[in-house]
Amino acid sequence: MKLLGLFFLSFTLLFLCPFISQADVPELSREPPRPIVFVHNDRSKSDPQQVHISLAGKDHMRVTFITEDNKVESVVEYGKQPGKYDGKATGECTSYKYIFYKSGKIHHVKIGPLQPNTTYYYRCGGNGPEFSFKTPPSTFPVEFAIVGDLGQTEWTAATLSQIKSQDYDVFLLPGDLSYADTSQPLWDSFGRLVEPLASQRPWMVTEGNHEIEFFPIFEHTTFKSYNARWLMPHTESLSDSNLYYSFDVAGVHTVMLGSYTDFDSDSDQYQWLQADLAKVDRKTTPWVVVLLHAPWYNTNEAHEGEGESMRVAMESLLFSARVDVVFSGHVHAYERFKRVYNNKADQCGPIYITIGDGGNREGLALSFKKPPSPLSEFRESSFGHGRLKVMDGKRAHWSWHRNNDSNSLLADEVWLESLSTSSSCWPSSRSSDEL
Repeated sequence: MKLLGLFFLSFTLLFLCPFISQADVPELSREPPRPIVFVHNDRSKSDPQQVHISLAGKDHMRVTFITEDNKVESVVEYGKQPGKYDGKATGECTSYKYIFYKSGKIHHVKIGPLQPNTTYYYRCGGNGPEFSFKTPPSTFPVEFAIVGDLGQTEWTAATLSQIKSQDYDVFLLPGDLSYADTSQPLWDSFGRLVEPLASQRPWMVTEGNHEIEFFPIFEHTTFKSYNARWLMPHTESLSDSNLYYSFDVAGVHTVMLGSYTDFDSDSDQYQWLQADLAKVDRKTTPWVVVLLHAPWYNTNEAHEGEGESMRVAMESLLFSARVDVVFSGHVHAYERFKRVYNNKADQCGPIYITIGDGGNREGLALSFKKPPSPLSEFRESSFGHGRLKVMDGKRAHWSWHRNNDSNSLLADEVWLESLSTSSSCWPSSRSSDEL
């Protein structure tokens, strides 16, 4: 399997990558990229690898792991003390083929009910090392680490190290995970690279263009690898697609949208989003956050206008629901906008933040348009990550931390006020409590 994987990796990098990159834009001036960090498997075939966890409905967590041994059962044992497991759950498994590549056995096991803000110890498949995770709190404060376009380079490793140095509750990733681009061994490497973080805190992700992996003649099923490996709680949030879903943490409702699946008013995604937002009670869930890949607002020359059709189709839904913040990736830089609606400053619109600066192999998008737009409050072409700390039902603190190679530097911060508390943003005939 290893030899076949190395052959496929070499074949893809040499011959296929020029054809499958989904980011077909004019050549940009980028900071020199750093080498890919390829993480090999140093465990036995029966031991779990690429372990990551994700929220799976109220008080439950999904544990995902991969084994090379197909005889390993899809079970997870867990408990509140190291080595003492009083809970056990059995899940499901899958695998897939991609041209010459065949994945290992991919296990998805849903465990719970779990107590909030509690550390659990767990073992996957009845074998191998013990892992641990902490569940998010049920009440404020709650903190999210947010970064897009992660990849697996030396920049990525530095960003992950800086994120891990300060605790958080949930990791949010608005698309472009592994940058495998059909080279399937890079999906395995990515899973091993992020395991130290992704096995300890829930990682909630949505797809980007680099997850599409369509290849003419050979592979027509899009998102095959992504959907098999990164199962998100779409069923739990009544979505028919793993490409868009929602979840709740404490008093924050988070919506993950798909930039690369249908989004017009007749689409399943549009209808699902409309229904999902309508169910949010802003009295008990005062914050609403949205993530998607291609930004709707962007003053960088990279990917200019690529999110426009989705904005035209869906922006009014977010505005009517008084969404607080929209995070996106795709553009390899950082940018924060004012509250905006329909290309104008609007105190009742979301704050838009582009954070596609995780450390991908393509480098940075260095060319911002001049003069700066009055809607753009801060922009910089640097790698880094962000943190959203929601203090209570009214206030949240946003900070962006520049990746200065060996350390992290706070470069931008702002206090946010939830729109649920703004009386001027709700029609007099309809209070926020009714939404």
